[in-house]
Amino acid sequence: MTQALDTLWYTRCPVPTGLGIAVQKGWLQDTVGALGTQVQSLRESTDKAVRESHFDHTLRNSVRHGGNIPAIWARAQGRETRVIGLSWADEVQLILTLPDSGIKTVKDLKGRRFGLPDWAGAQIDFTRAQALRGLENALSLEGLQVGDVQLVNFRYEGTFSDPQVSTVNGTPVSAQRVEGRNLELVGLLRGEVDAIFLKGASAARQAHEFGLHTVIDTGSHPEPLIRSNNGTPRTLAVDLNLLDNHFDVATGILDSVRRAEHWAHTHPEDTRRYLARETNSSEYWVSAAYGNDAHLRLRTELDEQAIDALQDFTHFLHRWRFIPNSFDVRDWIDPRPLDALLQTPTALAG
Repeated sequence: MTQALDTLWYTRCPVPTGLGIAVQKGWLQDTVGALGTQVQSLRESTDKAVRESHFDHTLRNSVRHGGNIPAIWARAQGRETRVIGLSWADEVQLILTLPDSGIKTVKDLKGRRFGLPDWAGAQIDFTRAQALRGLENALSLEGLQVGDVQLVNFRYEGTFSDPQVSTVNGTPVSAQRVEGRNLELVGLLRGEVDAIFLKGASAARQAHEFGLHTVIDTGSHPEPLIRSNNGTPRTLAVDLNLLDNHFDVATGILDSVRRAEHWAHTHPEDTRRYLARETNSSEYWVSAAYGNDAHLRLRTELDEQAIDALQDFTHFLHRWRFIPNSFDVRDWIDPRPLDALLQTPTALAG
């Protein structure tokens, strides 16, 4: 008999995920707790090395649901992880300018200055990668390339894991003030660059607050690969040790995630409130960023569109040298937990 797992470490990004709702509702804790396992928030740890596992997935017996760039990077570095689910919740992905910049369409970006974040101290600069992806995808629609614009770097100090995260009324927030939170936006407002990329609820809010012009929202484009970025699809990943030695916990994680999503589909207003807490935003900006049907977009599966997009994005990260080598994402995916749940009709009861 396999010994019960003592502790499961969980982490999720401040974006719409089934794991986030499952944690807020206590369903993850209840599901794995019934197996004799307690859960702990990785990002709330006082140990920076533990918090850094949100990005490099070095911590054994952990689960992460969120942006795919750190997950892909960790896999490319040789981390023994497996993807047990993919969720695709479209969000606004905005290329923004000042109203008087003269940039009205994507074609007008040619020759202009584009601001990019530069976290030199981070193991994987997912903010830079997602901005480049949004820019490249937008330019490709007009036959342009990234080389047709002038890239301007905004240097950030430290790493993403420096501040400890604490949960305040359901919202995971930094326990200390973070200086220089959005240098590209400041640079745009000061006229140091002509355009920047922002995504999600904060992007929708900031574009409105500062009266910025949206050149394009690649997040609403009909072509999935143009919408594909760090959050589309999001990876639900666990380490191989968890799968091999505590398969029931891995299945329990996925069960609680899908249960939370199933609940969300019939509770739109409650879901918006949960997502507002997850994103540290208001319900209005949740709707603006993720759609009035945000509750219906929470679906963790392993569908072909998401797998193809994940592969395409992995090639992108290799081409831009964010990862040392590309790989076949199908070798990274383990469908066994999902298959086990789909063979259990009562899995979503409750």
